[in-house]
Amino acid sequence: MLDTTGPADVAGVRRLARDGLLADAAAAARPRALARLRGGVYTVAWPLVFTRITKPLEHRRRHADCARGLAWLRPDCLDRFHDDVEAVVDHALRRATGPIENLEGWLATRLTPATVDAHRRRRGEIGALQRPRLPAWLGDALGGDPWLCDLAVQILVWVGVPATAGAELWPLDGWTARRTEVTGEPPATRDTLDREVDRVLTAMRTRPAWHAEHVERPLGHKQAPVAPMPAELPALELVAGHELADARLADLAERALRAIETRLNRGEAPAKAVTTVVRTVFGEHAPAGPAHDDWLTAALADDERLAAIVAEVLAILGR
Repeated sequence: MLDTTGPADVAGVRRLARDGLLADAAAAARPRALARLRGGVYTVAWPLVFTRITKPLEHRRRHADCARGLAWLRPDCLDRFHDDVEAVVDHALRRATGPIENLEGWLATRLTPATVDAHRRRRGEIGALQRPRLPAWLGDALGGDPWLCDLAVQILVWVGVPATAGAELWPLDGWTARRTEVTGEPPATRDTLDREVDRVLTAMRTRPAWHAEHVERPLGHKQAPVAPMPAELPALELVAGHELADARLADLAERALRAIETRLNRGEAPAKAVTTVVRTVFGEHAPAGPAHDDWLTAALADDERLAAIVAEVLAILGR
């Protein structure tokens, strides 16, 4: 919907806003006129939404590519961006009842309430909790375990978002990184995550009506996971093997940084935190290569090289 309006549409929207008539005009407009008003507000609102909501969110999600601009947003991130802009447009066309000299300035103050209200409304419409919190009974059923309690909240959040996890029901890769942040432990295996998700769901099912309303019902609104088609012929290799290995190492490095940061926040000595995490992550999970194990062992055993690694890690973490 970007750039579908001309200067006249935006000028008309600004004039109505200055006169305090924007909301009244939208309420009385016929469909075609209303579409032009929405387009005008959309044109003004979308740069604000991207700069103040989408870009910071993508940085927090560590989606550096998405934070570059609209052209680089991944499909689910682009959908979220459009939902947020539509929420701001709806809010403006309902709430712009008084004179507004600076439309961008006024919209900037309404971004958070508009998008938060719309997000909660969309969740409520499908039965998901609008403000996912851990019920006391569920925390007790999970024995108060910090990670399982956190995972329970992640599940309650996930069932209410429209995004899917590809061919899987749960975003286990993302939760693996989250688990590392919460526990400070090396990345868990998928089997471990599967067992932990099952344990949380079993605890939730002890309240059948609650589980049906707040987990099963919103899950039913998600698009069904798409099962991979069986391949009769060898798949065409679109990415070279070394590029896949580089991507795997970059992912492990990101997880290692999170685990190290968690340990540092708990007061662990930098050298110990770095050594433990690097040895575990890159010793057990990294793609093996010629002399890989010898290099890692030698690097961690050499005080000078270890100090350089620790210094580099601390610099990356800004500590």
